[in-house]
Formats: sequence, C-alpha cells, structure tokens
Amino acid sequence: MIKLRPAGLVLLVVTALLLVACGGRPAPDARLPADDDDVAGPVVGPRWNLLLVGTDERLSMPETPHFTVSGEGRVSGSDGCNRLTGQVRLGENQRIEFSELATTRRACPEAEDAERVTAMLENAYRYLIDHDRMVFFGPDQRVLGGWRRAD
Repeated sequence: MIKLRPAGLVLLVVTALLLVACGGRPAPDARLPADDDDVAGPVVGPRWNLLLVGTDERLSMPETPHFTVSGEGRVSGSDGCNRLTGQVRLGENQRIEFSELATTRRACPEAEDAERVTAMLENAYRYLIDHDRMVFFGPDQRVLGGWRRAD
C-alpha cells in the first residue's frame, strides 16, 4: 500500500481534476451565428473576384468566378461557368462557413475548374483580408485560394 502525505494527496487530486477537465471536447475557437442572424463585416457587400486557386494557380474561365455576400447571409455569384447561390455564416476570428451551395448545370469545357471553385467555397474555414485581397484557408490552415475585391 502506498502512503501519501497530505501534500502528495492534494497534488494527486489536482492532477486528476486537470486530466478530467482536459478530457472533454475542445471548445470551439469561433462562434458562428445562428442561421437566422444577419451577417456583417468586410466580406459583406463587395463583389469578390477569384485571383488564385491554391497559392499560385490562375484559372482561365468563360466568366471570372466571383461571389457577393448579402447582409442577410446569402451568397450569390458564379463559379466561372454556372451561377451559384447559398448561405454564408461569419464568426469571430475571421471564421467563415458556406452552406447549401447550389449551382446551375450548364455545359462548360472548364467544368472541372468550376467544381474546384465551388469546392473552395465549401471547404473555406477562415479568411484573411489585406486591403483589397482575401485569402481562404481550410480547417487545416492550408491556403485554398485568393480573391480580389472588385470596386
């Protein structure tokens, strides 16, 4: 049998409490508003035109891929071939989430590139804006692509 002094017992109890507290699910790092909340911030309002996919790939499309976010949390635009619509939620720490994205299904020779643009929106987790440029990052902090504000 192991005998613990009072100081050792206190240390054991504190350590056990810390382990229990750390064992739960991690707290979310950014709260996203409920679906019925209005959205606000620098993303809302202007048209954003695609600059790059990833860190350096430019796409040649029939139409410049773009999107606009409304204050009601709606997103609309084009993936370069098809019109797109959906919902967007913005949260603390530049958190962004696109959902319910839908596109038209026009025949387009660049359909695979158009799907990559839509996938970028679907996978966006955070954004960073510097002047007129915005970069989307995935949940793994990988750069998904860049956009430029059209004035």
